[in-house]
Amino acid sequence: MTRLTRFFQWQHLIAWWAVMGAMACAAQEAPPMEAQQVSASAWYVEGVSALGSPANQNFISNAAFVITPTGVVVIDALGSPALAERLLARIKTLTPLPVTHVLVTHYHADHIYGLQTFKAGGAKIIAHRAAKEYLNSDTARLRMEASREQLAPWVNDQTRLVPADQWIDGDTTITVGGVLFQLKPVGPSHTPEDIAVYMPSEKVLFAGDLVFRSRIPYVGQADSRHWITAMETLLAFDAAVIVPGHGGLSKEARKDMQLTRDYLVYLRSTMGQAAKNLEPFEDAYTATDWTQFEHLPLFRVANRMNAYNTYLLLEQEANQ
Repeated sequence: MTRLTRFFQWQHLIAWWAVMGAMACAAQEAPPMEAQQVSASAWYVEGVSALGSPANQNFISNAAFVITPTGVVVIDALGSPALAERLLARIKTLTPLPVTHVLVTHYHADHIYGLQTFKAGGAKIIAHRAAKEYLNSDTARLRMEASREQLAPWVNDQTRLVPADQWIDGDTTITVGGVLFQLKPVGPSHTPEDIAVYMPSEKVLFAGDLVFRSRIPYVGQADSRHWITAMETLLAFDAAVIVPGHGGLSKEARKDMQLTRDYLVYLRSTMGQAAKNLEPFEDAYTATDWTQFEHLPLFRVANRMNAYNTYLLLEQEANQ
């Protein structure tokens, strides 16, 4: 692990703790979880455009499921065991069949803290092998410790990180109940382990966090250059509908990916020029015109961190 990678990890954690600590979590009813139909056999639940908190049980990302003739395939496991239990309850209102597989698009907390619930029910978990490094890192351990404090009681001492039962390295297909799923690694992009899941029989693409809709993307330690390229890979699928990692369904792929792409390109352009000119980050950030993005949800809590991480990334790229 490089010094810059370690710095990214610690900088991300410090910023995340600061943001979470600043949130006043007033007691309120948890947001509803409605299963919305995507296609003949696919459904999804949509998380809220907010930071994770006890009030929302960390329901800030999407998850999806496909009902096949022999079992249910879930894509991502949500951000707490309680949310996974709620998702299971929604699934049971539609089918008595068990969840047989969970396909993990990437190992960020809001997508994986519910894995233990599905594992306990006998589901097979499939993810990209690159996630192993994160699972064994200080970043994952410290993030879990912070989550147990900040997201209690929904994330607590009983919540644990769950590895995959099957780690994949390249393009992979699985068939459940006669339904084909194509798993395509598209990282390092949002994370090193990004996987897109495509169901060709119904032309549904589960894009994970390569696609954010109606909110500022979370950049973190992303390889934004490859992320932009990976979005072209997604467009190569013959998808009629895309289930993003955050936000509503997309039925106009190129148009609906444009926000994420434009934001990443703008970050790289502005922060790259500043890094090239050896301009201090704070000066560059203050001088940048953020008007086209500042109206979006989570801009004020995420944009500065996104810009700073991109600034460091572009410094590294310039020195390669």
